[in-house]
Amino acid sequence: MSADAAPPVDRSLAPARRDTVRYLLVLLPAILVLLALFVYPLLGIVDRSIYRPRAGYTLEFYGKIWRVPVYLQVIGRTFRISAFVTLVCLALGYPLAYLLATRAPRAARLLLIVVVLPFFTSIIVRTYAWMVLLGRNGIVNHYLTWLGLAPAPLPLLYNQGGVLIGMSYVLLPYMVLTLYSVMRGIDAGLVRAAHSLGASRWQAFRRVFLPLSLPGIAGGTLLVFILSLGFFITPALMGGPSDVMIAMLIEREVEFTLNWSFASALAVILLALTLIGFVAYNRLVRLDRIFEARH
Repeated sequence: MSADAAPPVDRSLAPARRDTVRYLLVLLPAILVLLALFVYPLLGIVDRSIYRPRAGYTLEFYGKIWRVPVYLQVIGRTFRISAFVTLVCLALGYPLAYLLATRAPRAARLLLIVVVLPFFTSIIVRTYAWMVLLGRNGIVNHYLTWLGLAPAPLPLLYNQGGVLIGMSYVLLPYMVLTLYSVMRGIDAGLVRAAHSLGASRWQAFRRVFLPLSLPGIAGGTLLVFILSLGFFITPALMGGPSDVMIAMLIEREVEFTLNWSFASALAVILLALTLIGFVAYNRLVRLDRIFEARH
């Protein structure tokens, strides 16, 4: 063979390249829409957060967030409430999703309609309904005092307890549907096989069903937690002055003080902390391994 001979070409790479180009062409419209409706506005928010009219580019707004304790308290409260809401939704949603997944298909469909039905009602209407129920003269306090469980009406509204109840109610269907979609795909024969080998119902659940449902737990908790971070309506209506969350703070900066740059800085901080939390959650839970084990 001469030194000028061309190296052999691996023709098996050509189909793979054509498939890659085909996939990119199929995804191109979605990528363009994502760039136009998400990436470009996000870059605009980042630019606004570091730009001050008549002063140019500055990091003053970010310094203000870390310098003033009240803003750090609001950020910490937002993450704390979101974590509590996520735990409440998991504690309530897992048994309900398990019930849906283990019922007969007809009964499961009826129960699923009940779970999805709140989505057809405005979140504002649902929040006001809870305000009526939890009010000082509401149904809950009426029955608590009538049964002698409380000597006087309890303060169930305009505090952190009311925020937790309202947010958990709104976000519970997201947890249930995520868990149900995973649990429905678990082969019931695996649980029956565990029973045939002498495992009790609790042992079969703990060693077979629960590990297989971990992708639903991971996905549901992540979804509910991220949605909780940006919640606005329910905390604004059912919380008190000491229950301000970061979305409410951003709204006040835009609506009342007209400080769009500082509001943009708060939004960027919320996004950055959310991404950091997702990375930390992924490193702790190892989502890739959980979903690989599921499939």
